[in-house]
Amino acid sequence: MVATHRATDTELATTGLSGDQVQELTREGKTNTVDTSTSRPVSAIARTHLFTLFNLVLGLCGLAVILLGRWLDMLFLLAAVTNVVVGFVQEYSAKKKLDAIALLRRDPATVVRDGAVQQVALNELVLHDVVVLKRGDQVPADARVLTSDGLDLDESMLTGENDPVAKKPGDTVLSASSVVHGTGRVQIFAVGSESHANKLAHEARQFSQISSELRAGMERVVKWITFALIPIIAIVVNGQMVAAGGWQYALDSGAWQDTTIVAVSSIASMIPQGLALMTTISFAVAAVKLAQDEVLIQEQPAVEVLARVDVVCFDKTGTLTEGGVGFNDAVEFPGAPSGWQRALAWFGADENANPTAAALGEEFTEVPAQPAAATIAFSSAQRFSAVEFETGAWVLGAPEALLPADSPERVRAAKLAASGLRTMVLSHAPSLPRGADGKALTDKPDATPAVLITFREQVRAEAPETLRYFTEQGIDLKVFSGDNPQTVAAAARIAGMDVENGAIDASTLPENGKELAQAALTHNVFGRVSPKQKKNMVLALQEAGHTVAMTGDGINDALALKHADLGIAMGNAAPATKAVSRLILLDGRFDRLPSVLAEGRKIIANIERVTNLFLTKTGFAIALGVLLGILCWKFPLLPRQYSTADLLIVGGPAFFLTMMHNTRRYVPGFLQRALHFAIPSALIVALTLVAVNFVGRALFAEGVASGQQLQTATLITLVLLGLWNLTTAVRPLDAKRAALVAAMYAGLALAVLVPASQWYHQFEFPAGQLLTTCLVAGVVGSVLIEINYRYHKRWMHQHHPEAVEAAREARVHAGGRA
Repeated sequence: MVATHRATDTELATTGLSGDQVQELTREGKTNTVDTSTSRPVSAIARTHLFTLFNLVLGLCGLAVILLGRWLDMLFLLAAVTNVVVGFVQEYSAKKKLDAIALLRRDPATVVRDGAVQQVALNELVLHDVVVLKRGDQVPADARVLTSDGLDLDESMLTGENDPVAKKPGDTVLSASSVVHGTGRVQIFAVGSESHANKLAHEARQFSQISSELRAGMERVVKWITFALIPIIAIVVNGQMVAAGGWQYALDSGAWQDTTIVAVSSIASMIPQGLALMTTISFAVAAVKLAQDEVLIQEQPAVEVLARVDVVCFDKTGTLTEGGVGFNDAVEFPGAPSGWQRALAWFGADENANPTAAALGEEFTEVPAQPAAATIAFSSAQRFSAVEFETGAWVLGAPEALLPADSPERVRAAKLAASGLRTMVLSHAPSLPRGADGKALTDKPDATPAVLITFREQVRAEAPETLRYFTEQGIDLKVFSGDNPQTVAAAARIAGMDVENGAIDASTLPENGKELAQAALTHNVFGRVSPKQKKNMVLALQEAGHTVAMTGDGINDALALKHADLGIAMGNAAPATKAVSRLILLDGRFDRLPSVLAEGRKIIANIERVTNLFLTKTGFAIALGVLLGILCWKFPLLPRQYSTADLLIVGGPAFFLTMMHNTRRYVPGFLQRALHFAIPSALIVALTLVAVNFVGRALFAEGVASGQQLQTATLITLVLLGLWNLTTAVRPLDAKRAALVAAMYAGLALAVLVPASQWYHQFEFPAGQLLTTCLVAGVVGSVLIEINYRYHKRWMHQHHPEAVEAAREARVHAGGRA
C-alpha cells in the first residue's frame, strides 16, 4: 500500500502522488472505475421480452410446424415474434438515448501528481490521489480536505439540503457533491464501488421488474393455461389420433403429420398471444407519443402504472422547486442609510456571489458606478460577504452571523425563517477592518443593520396546476425532502398543497418501524428525510395497500425510486437515479405527468375492453379442443384458417380499439370483470361450434358435404359469433366503431368468397342444409351472447359499481350520452 500518511497535509497538497505510486495503485485495481450506465443491459431487456410462458408454448408449436415443413400454417407465430421485436426495440431505444446523455457528463478531474497539476479521466483516478477542486467542479470520489480557501459544497444530491456546506481541512467530502464557492485540495480515501454514492447506487441498481396489473393478469392466465396444457394436450392429441383412424393407423400411414398440425392449431388457439401483442403495441405507441413531449419510458408498463397510482411522493428540490431561491422582499430598519439598493445590486452582480445573493440581481439592477475599495468574499464558514466604497461599507450575511441573538432584528428574522422564507441582513459600516498592510481582513465588521431581505423557494411555474390536477383525480401527494422542514412547508404551500399540519422533521423519527410508517400514512410534508427513510416510507405506503410513484433527481432519492411502484427521474438526475427509474422527464417538467397519466388510463381502459375478446377466444379454444378430444372428432380448422378467424374477430378489431381515445379512470380488478363475461361467452361459442360439427359430420357421412365445406361452415359460424361478441365490447356504437364492425363482416365475405383466399385457406363454400345450419347457429349463438352481456351488465352494477361509474364519467367526458 502507498505510504502517503507520512507526508503532512501541506506537502500532500503540493506534491500529490508520484508516477510510481499511481502505477502501483493502478496495478492493484484501486482506480475510480464506476458503473455509469443509466438503464438495464441489453441482455436483461432481451430476457424480459423473449423468455415468457407465451413464447415457450408458441415456440414449441412453431417448432412442430417447422419440422413438418408446413410453412403456410405458421401465421400464428407472427403475433409472438412481433410482440418480442416491438417491445425490445422500444426499450433498447430508450437505453441508447439515456446512455448517450450520461456520456456527456463525464468531465475529467484535476489532480496533483509529481508536484504538477494535470487533468485525468475520472476512471483513471486512484486511491490517495490529490484532487484540485474549484467552483463548478463535482467531487469525483470520497475524500478528505487537505486545504480550503472558502471551500463550500452543495451536497443536495446526497442529502436534499439546499444550503452550501463549508469545508475546512480534515473534513470529509463525498462524491456527487459540487463546489459552489472557493477552492481546495482533497485526498481521495474511497474510489469506485467503495465511495458513498456508489454504495447507494449499487443497492438501487438491483433490478426488479415493474409491477404491472396488465402483465400480471396475462401471466396469471397463461400460468393457468400452462398448468392445464399437459392434460389438455393429451386429450387433444389422443382425440385427433383416434379421429384419424387410431394411433397405430395414424403412425403407420403418416396421418399423424396432419393430426399434429390440427393439434397445433387447437393448442396455439388457446394462447391469447394477441392480447400480449396489443398490450405491447399500446405501450410502444404511448412511449413514442410521450417521447415527443420529452418523456422517456425505460420499461414498457411504466405508463400503465402511473394510471394506477394513488399516492405520488416527490422530492422538493428539482421537482417541486427549480433548485434555487428568488427575491421576495426587502424591509428597511429604522435609520437605514440611503444607497442600500445600489449595494444590493452590487452583491447580486458579483461574479463570486453565492446562489442566494445572486438572486438579488433579479430585483436590483443599478450597480454603483464607483469601483469597490475593498471586498470580503463570501464563505459558508463566516456566512457573510462585504464591500467597501468611498461612501462606506456594506455587509451582507446570515442574521445569526451578523446580529446579536437577543436583538429585535434577529427575532424578526427568526420569525420569517420559521415561515419558510430564507433571510439575509444588509448592514452598514464606515469601513472594513484592515490589516497592517492596508488590506481588508476577513473579520466581521462592526456594522449597523440596515435592511432585512427575504427570499422564497422558486417553485416551478407548472407545479401548482399539476398538483391540483392530481388532487382532483383523488391522488394523495407527499413531499419527502432532505431540506429544512419550514423551507419544505413554504414551498409546498406556494405550490398549493395543504400544509395546515406543518412539516414533520424526519430527523426526530427512526429509520424504520411503526412510528415512521404511521407518520408516512398520516402526514404529507417531511423535511430532513434521509435516503433510507424515504425508501422505508415508500415501503410503508405500499404495505398499506397504496400504489406509489416517487419522483426525484438526487442520489438520495435513488433507493426510494427503486422501491416505488413507479420511479420517475428528472432529466438532470444523477446516472444512478436514472438507472433505477422507469420513467424520465427529460426536460425536468413536472407538468408532463398528467399526459402520462392520460396515456396510461387509455391503455388500461382499452386493454380491458379487448381482454373480453381475447379471453373469450382463449376460453372457447380450450373448451372446443377438450370437447372434440373427448368426442374424438377431428378439429375443424387448420392453423391458417384459425389465424384468419382470429384476425377478424379479435386481432384486427383489437388493434384499432386499443388506439382509441379513452379517459376512463383506473378501477382495480379488470381480470375478474373480464373473466365473468368471457367464460359464459366462450362456452356458448364452443357448444355452438360443436353443434354445427355434429350436423356437418352427419352430412359428411351421408356424402352430402365435404371436409372442406365443414371447415368453412365452422369458420363462418365462429366469425359470426365472434363479431357479435365484438359489438358488446365496442358499445356504445358510434360511426367509427360501427365502421370497424362492418369492415370485419366484409372481411369474412372476402375470406370465404374470393378464389385466391379459398385456395390459400382450402375453403369450399357450404351449401344446402350445412349453410342453413351454420347461419342459424350463428344467429342463435349471437342471441345467447347478447343475453350473457345483459346479465354481465347487471352483475357489474351490483359488484363493481366503481367501474360502471368510471365508464359513465368517461362517456360524459367524451361528449357521449351517460
